[in-house]
Amino acid sequence: MTENRHRLPSPAPSRGLTRRRLLQGSAALAAGTAGTAALASCGTSAAPAGATEIDYWLWDANQLPAYSAAIDAFMDQNPDVFVRVTQLGWDDYWTKLTASFVAEAGPDAFADHLARYPEFVELGVIAPLDDLAPLADITAERFQDGLQELWTGQDGTRYGIPKDYDTIAVMYDKNMLAEEGLSEDDLAGLDWNPEDGGSFERMLARLTIDENGVRGDEEGFDPTRVARYGMGADAGIDYTGQSSWSAFAFSTGWTFTDADTWGTTFRYDDDRFAATMDWYFGLVDKGLFPPFGTFGDSSPVQTQVQSGKAALGLAGSWMISTWANLEGVDLGIAPLPAGPIGTPMSMFNGLGDSISAQSEHKEEAARLIAFLASNEAQRLIGERAPFFPATDAGTEAAIAAYADQGLDVTPFTDRVANGETGLYPLVENSASIMSIMQPAFDQCWMRQIDGADFAAYNERVNALFS
Repeated sequence: MTENRHRLPSPAPSRGLTRRRLLQGSAALAAGTAGTAALASCGTSAAPAGATEIDYWLWDANQLPAYSAAIDAFMDQNPDVFVRVTQLGWDDYWTKLTASFVAEAGPDAFADHLARYPEFVELGVIAPLDDLAPLADITAERFQDGLQELWTGQDGTRYGIPKDYDTIAVMYDKNMLAEEGLSEDDLAGLDWNPEDGGSFERMLARLTIDENGVRGDEEGFDPTRVARYGMGADAGIDYTGQSSWSAFAFSTGWTFTDADTWGTTFRYDDDRFAATMDWYFGLVDKGLFPPFGTFGDSSPVQTQVQSGKAALGLAGSWMISTWANLEGVDLGIAPLPAGPIGTPMSMFNGLGDSISAQSEHKEEAARLIAFLASNEAQRLIGERAPFFPATDAGTEAAIAAYADQGLDVTPFTDRVANGETGLYPLVENSASIMSIMQPAFDQCWMRQIDGADFAAYNERVNALFS
C-alpha cells in the first residue's frame, strides 16, 4: 500500500538472529516466499545475448513507472547489463527479502529502509559500497544535506545510496476551506506551543464540529460527539511519529537521541517531549483529534478528509499523488505550524539503494545504483513526480511536474531548503525500541498515561544500549 511507504517495516530480525541462523534458515520458507515474487522487467522481455542479468527490487507501486523509465535509460547506455525489476507490496516485500537472504537468492540491488539496514549490516547481508568503483564519484554533496549520512554506518562506510527524501506538511480540501469562509492564507502562517496550542489549535477548534453543528470554539460544543475532527489520525502512531507528533516535538528543540545519527541515549524523558505528548494527545480530550481506535486501517487520514470526518491531515510527501487523486477533493497543501523555536520543523527521512552481500554481480549493481543517483536519472524520476528525488536536479524536476498538475508542493520542499528538519532516528535495536515504546504511545492516546510517564519506558530503551 502506498500510504505505508515510509512507515516502520515489520520488525527487523531480533538480535538473537545471527547471520548463520539467517542464512541457514528454513528452505521451506525460501521456497514458499522468495519463489512467489512476480517479476516485472523493464525494456525488452529477455536479456540480450551475453548480457549480465541483475535483479532490482522495490516496494512502492507509485515508484515503479519512474524507476522503470530510469532503468530503461540505464540499459540503453549499458547494453551489457539487463535489469529485472520486481515490485512487491509492502508487507510481502520485507518477508520475501528476508527469505531471499535465507535462500541466498535475493536481488542484486534493492530499495532499503532506515529501520532495517542497521540490522542488515549487523547480519552481514548487505555490501559496503565504498570499494565499488562505479560509486566512487557519488559523494554526499550530490544529495540533499544529511541524506548520505543516514546511509553511512557507524564504521563510516556507506551501505546505501540515497534514492529520495520526504518531509511532512498539512493537507486539506480547498472546497472545505472555502465553505468555512477561510482562505489558504489562513493556514499559511500558524504557530503552535505546548501550553495553549497557539493559533494552530485555535484553527483546529474552528474547523471541528460536533453532531449538533456546534464548533469546537463555540459554547456548548460536545467533545464526546464529534462529526468532524479538526485533525485526522491514521490507525496507529509509532515511536518515530513521522507524520504525526514528531513535527511538534522537533519544533520545541527536542531531538530523539544524543547524536544526529547512531545515538545511544533516547530522550523520551525530556520535559519538552512530555509537554508535546500532553498537548498532542490532549487534543482527544478537547474533541479536536480522534480517540484511539476511531478509525482503522481502511480509513486512513486522507479518507477522513475526503469523507468530511476530518478537516486537516498531516501527511508525508510520498502521499502527494494519493491525496491529489482523491475524488471530490481539491487538494491544498499548507506548511506545518511554527513551534516554540520560531520555525516549522519536519522529520527528514529518505530511502536508499543497497546491494546484497550475496550478489555475484556487485559491480553491475553498483553501476545501476550509481546511474539512478545521476542527474539524468533523477530528472527522469522527478518528472514523473511520485515523490522527491534525492538530488537538487531531481527535486526541481518534481516541483515543476507537480506545478504542471496545479499543485504547489513548496510546503514540503521549503523545510529542506530552510534547514527546518530533524533526522529520522537512525539507531540500532529499532525492533526492540518499537516493541517497548508502542504500548506507551497507545496508552497515552487512550488517555491512560501522561507525557511524564514516558520516562520509565525511556529507561528500558536506553538499557538496550548499555
